[in-house]
Amino acid sequence: MEIMRSTLSLAGMGHKESQEELAANRLSNLKKELEIDDHKLTLTQLYQKHGTSPTRGLTNNQAREYLARDGPNALTPAKTTPAWQVLLKHLFQGFSMLLWIGAVLCFIAYVIEYSTDDDAPKDNLYLGIVLILVCVITGIFSYTQEAKSSRIMDSFKNMVPQYANVIRDGEKKMVPATELVKGDLVEVKFGDRIPADIRVIECSGFKVDNSSLTGESEPQMRTVDCTNDIPLETKNLAFFSTNAVEGTAKGIVILCGDHTVMGRIAGLTSNLKQGDTPIAKEIHHFMHLISAWACFLGVSFFLMAFLLGYHWLEAVIFLIGIIVANVPEGLLATVTVCLSLTAKKMASKNCVVKHLEAVETLGSTSTICSDKTGTLTQNRMTVTHLSFNLEVVEVDYFKDPKGVSDKNKANGSYLALERAAALCSRAEFKAGQDTVQVLKRDAIGDASEQAILKFSELAIGDVMGYRSKYPKAAEIPFNSTDKYQVSVHQTTDKKESFIVMKGAPERILDRCKTVILNEKETELTADIRRELEEILEQLGNYGERVLGFCDLALEKRKYDNEYKFIIDPPNFPLQGLRFVGLMSMLDPPRPAVPDAVAKCRSAGIRVIMVTGDHPVTAKAIAKAVGIISEGSETLEDIAKRRRCDVSEIDPRESSTIVIQGSKLRDMTTDELEDVLRHNREIVFARTSPTQKLHIVEGCQNLGAIVAVTGDGVNDSPALKKADIGIAMGITGSDVSKQTADMILLDDNFASIVTGVEEGRLIFDNLKKSIAYTLASNIPEITPFLAFIVSGIPLPLGVVAVLCIDLGTDMWPAISLGYEKAESDIMRRHPRNPATDKLVNRKLIFVAYGQIGFIEAAAGFFSYFVIMAQNGWMPLRLIGLRAKWDSLSINDLEDSFGQEWTYGNRKILEYTCHTAFFIAIVVVQWADLIICKTRYNSICHQGMNNWVLNTGMVFETAAACFVSYCPGMPEILKTYPVRLEWWLPAIPFAIVIFIYDECRRFWLRTHPGGWVERETYY
Repeated sequence: MEIMRSTLSLAGMGHKESQEELAANRLSNLKKELEIDDHKLTLTQLYQKHGTSPTRGLTNNQAREYLARDGPNALTPAKTTPAWQVLLKHLFQGFSMLLWIGAVLCFIAYVIEYSTDDDAPKDNLYLGIVLILVCVITGIFSYTQEAKSSRIMDSFKNMVPQYANVIRDGEKKMVPATELVKGDLVEVKFGDRIPADIRVIECSGFKVDNSSLTGESEPQMRTVDCTNDIPLETKNLAFFSTNAVEGTAKGIVILCGDHTVMGRIAGLTSNLKQGDTPIAKEIHHFMHLISAWACFLGVSFFLMAFLLGYHWLEAVIFLIGIIVANVPEGLLATVTVCLSLTAKKMASKNCVVKHLEAVETLGSTSTICSDKTGTLTQNRMTVTHLSFNLEVVEVDYFKDPKGVSDKNKANGSYLALERAAALCSRAEFKAGQDTVQVLKRDAIGDASEQAILKFSELAIGDVMGYRSKYPKAAEIPFNSTDKYQVSVHQTTDKKESFIVMKGAPERILDRCKTVILNEKETELTADIRRELEEILEQLGNYGERVLGFCDLALEKRKYDNEYKFIIDPPNFPLQGLRFVGLMSMLDPPRPAVPDAVAKCRSAGIRVIMVTGDHPVTAKAIAKAVGIISEGSETLEDIAKRRRCDVSEIDPRESSTIVIQGSKLRDMTTDELEDVLRHNREIVFARTSPTQKLHIVEGCQNLGAIVAVTGDGVNDSPALKKADIGIAMGITGSDVSKQTADMILLDDNFASIVTGVEEGRLIFDNLKKSIAYTLASNIPEITPFLAFIVSGIPLPLGVVAVLCIDLGTDMWPAISLGYEKAESDIMRRHPRNPATDKLVNRKLIFVAYGQIGFIEAAAGFFSYFVIMAQNGWMPLRLIGLRAKWDSLSINDLEDSFGQEWTYGNRKILEYTCHTAFFIAIVVVQWADLIICKTRYNSICHQGMNNWVLNTGMVFETAAACFVSYCPGMPEILKTYPVRLEWWLPAIPFAIVIFIYDECRRFWLRTHPGGWVERETYY
């Protein structure tokens, strides 16, 4: 039987290990780049591979067979965590476990006491119940703040089309998209969602929106020819869940469901595991510290009590009592509330935090991997430069609302360019936007067309009215072969006709014979063309998209008002035109981004651009926003300046690099980490989703805490893997928002820097809250230790300790979360997670070893003053515990021979508990004030935190309520104290304030000295 049980156990373990290995292998495969050859095959080879026909498609029998073999064309749903498991995690994770252990120990102590004495005090029972209530309340609070099951796959499902047009057995039919199989012949048209990964075999003006997959903002033209060996770069593939925005196409399905590019991203995202957040690690570290200290202290005094002659059961109760006394009961609630308050504060600054712990993670960030489009830039193409008369003019809407100066507007060459731009366009504004600022209006048309439309509207005033003066007689739309768009216009009386054309500058120049210079038409000579090409190169170096414009006035005699213009074939001239100028467009940087990047630099945070856009554009934006600093050159720039080959340059001469996805694809992990380690300014361009993930992992392997921004589906694996994923609220896909830890409501990179500052502030303030809370632990523990070792009547009871930890200390501790930042918060380098802990040796030394002992001295001073005033001198109290607590002794004599009954002694003891409690409240006033700042003087920091000021009033009022409210002697065993008994602790509060001001003064005047090394926490 035992052998069978062992065998089953081993089999179970083996099954578990094999499952884990399978999952690890699957994840490893998903991290690899997609490797297929369907796009490189000839059409004949493609049909043979999939057993299909370009006219009849698959047979119905083949489709059923393939469906049974490969399964449905759908994404496999990921396992979700049940809500009850998420709740249990919140109830028992991290610091909560320490409180649960404390509660169990309290119940054990109560059971031991109750088993030896029926009239045993119920303090431990009440303490255990309170600890459980704290765990349950804070756990439910955290759960409601973050309640979520994994909805990532649900958001992927929303992107999947419902039906597809397929040809089987030569018949067109509409079938559910889930029934598509490899080899199916499908038809798609504009407005459709691509139902699977398809190889295009026929198309007409077919364009797809790949922005969710590759980050490219412009619609991408699809053709039947293979243009690149890399599947994501070639133009003869269309991908599952992307949208067709123009034209029609026929294609063969090559990948379905989980095997598609989108399916691989979905699988990678849902299977990636996230590590603990930095704050979770800090709380674990703190928990271990407190646990180790509590156990050491408990065991030490257990042995001491045993040696002093106490019964072993009493010694066990002392052991449990000391361990529980070291647990800061209110700290869990304080941390949770502080994080929630900061999350609320960040939400008002356009940063919505989905997980409370992410609040602090952003403050610990040392590397930001930022997307370009929409985050660093405005996500709207804008005309940035014009060129006419062989000059380049900047379009600046901040300097001039119309974009160009009145001087330029009076120039005939400019007016010719303005006319061509306004008329040679199909873009139109959507209706009902008259009150919206022109640059923010929505329009119909591609991004470049919209940019020209908005420029024309601002320059002319009413572009639609202007167009009505010159009705369109004919038009040839833009196509990828000719790379131009041309339209013929007439005046309203049809007496004059003219042509306007725009397109790729090289194609436009090839069709021009003349050029307008200084309002005169001149022959387009080789010299003029060379100057124009230099201007083109200049604008190209800015990373801008350049379009050329030309026009031609048609002869009135030939092209009169009766002439019928035909476009196929064109019956009007397309050669010998007049070149009028250039317009260049760019998705411009957000105005606040350069300052935000500069702040990141001063804060020691490295910003890396990771984009799917072209290297030239990416580099230009990186320079504009300061990711590549002024004067920095890449090896290619140095080689160009020196007119030599890149291989001749020493790589150490530059710490700036622009890496394309094609190069990144061939790099090993070590090579990537080497690039990240030795280059200060990095731009990754044309990256795939898996490459972005590898970049994040590379940064993390080097010890960085990484924040990643993204808006597309392609960003979701990196968002999931990052220490904090940041999605875009406006342009972000549902998938990216579900995956991320934080959402930027305004899509602005500058909001991240605000979040970093808030994250650093909450870490600083949590340190202050913990320092404040821990300081009162010493005056709470030492009375119990004195009670054991010296045998004096107990100076402070369990109920009074709870009144401090869960009453008077709560508001002040939370109020430190409202404290403003110290002056150097964004000039410090990111904290080192290995050395700069939330709770470190220096904080414990200051809170326990310095402030805590002064507070304990204040409590004991008050205790002995009250005892002495009632006839019990300090020396008389030593060793008196057994007699003091004996029910049978009702004639115990004090230092002056007065006899005390058991009841009177207990009233005095409880009065001392109350006085000790009040002494702690008084010295905690000073502790609260000194905890406001770790470095600056209080005079500099000020007392403007009114939540904190009110907190001091609250804890004083709470102390008065506990002491003086009728009924408290029966409920909490606290008794009224005389007003004069508030005074003994005040000198100690003054000492705390003066001592810490002096300590911080020494810190500021002796940087790097012993005091800073040992006490600056």
